[in-house]
Amino acid sequence: MSKRKLTRQQQFRIDKVQQERLSRVQKKDQFIEQKIESGSLGPAQNGLIVAHFGATIDVEASTGELVRCHVRSNLPALVTGDQVIWHSDTQNDERGIISAVQDRRTILTRPDARGKLRPVAANIDRIVIVVAPAPRTPVNLIDRYLVATAHDDILPVILLNKYDLIDQAPEMQLELQQYEALGYQTLIASIKDPDGLKSIQALVAEGNSVFVGQSGVGKSSIIAELLPEAEIRIGEISEATGKGRHTTTTAKLYHIPSGGQLIDSPGIREFGLWHTNPEDLARGFPDVDQYAAHCKFNDCTHTHEPNCGVKVAIADGKILQRRLDSFLSIRNSVDEVVMRN
Repeated sequence: MSKRKLTRQQQFRIDKVQQERLSRVQKKDQFIEQKIESGSLGPAQNGLIVAHFGATIDVEASTGELVRCHVRSNLPALVTGDQVIWHSDTQNDERGIISAVQDRRTILTRPDARGKLRPVAANIDRIVIVVAPAPRTPVNLIDRYLVATAHDDILPVILLNKYDLIDQAPEMQLELQQYEALGYQTLIASIKDPDGLKSIQALVAEGNSVFVGQSGVGKSSIIAELLPEAEIRIGEISEATGKGRHTTTTAKLYHIPSGGQLIDSPGIREFGLWHTNPEDLARGFPDVDQYAAHCKFNDCTHTHEPNCGVKVAIADGKILQRRLDSFLSIRNSVDEVVMRN
């Protein structure tokens, strides 16, 4: 499908926005260059990005002090969790300038509203997928998260929270066992139980963790227990819809008193997957991928072809039908977006 031609007025508005953006970048660069030329910048220091506020970024110095920093325009998009090189402004102790970013171990990405892939957080060691009986987390959504983590090559952990409400969706306990059988790490806990909180603390005791999951599953409540001093707002469940309200607005890094670091990112209802490829889908469905190698046709869709290794595995009880249904649903949703682009 050919792209719709822009009107002269629309093109004028786009050009104006681009010119204004370029002007802001040039002014910022001039400001930074003036600081450099005047010798008002201190020596290079290592720092950790703990929060991002658009034009400025909060960097944690090696001393633990927080410094609000500008960023040189030649750097890639920086995110919470990035290790950076920064310089203090000797004329303003509370300000600094980031001059470089160090190599990332991992990068968590997410498509924006336009489908463009953008980084969310860096140097993540695990993604804790929080699920709950109320509001009930559908297995298809869990599968989408697993495919997304496969794309970013970050360890996923499935955490069944609110276990005290398991009677509202008792089948979730079996589902968790099925994910364990596939090799995924799982954890059952309720923060209302002291032992449950200790289990979560042990899980995130080292490295950087990110909690993801649909609204209302208890991400903010867990973080509030892990970080009692951090004043995390907890969203109440809407009585009208049964769904939680989003309570976070920007990714922020916290040091957990019991050990480890946690990045709290805005809640999301669904993880967009149009940035994935067949390799990501295969890694997110190792059970389907294993038996797809036995299909008669290399391009088998696992829907109607004869001698389909996946269909045979389902008949033999080696693959769950719901897993194939989820695989096909995710694959079709990815294909639909690719066709529209």
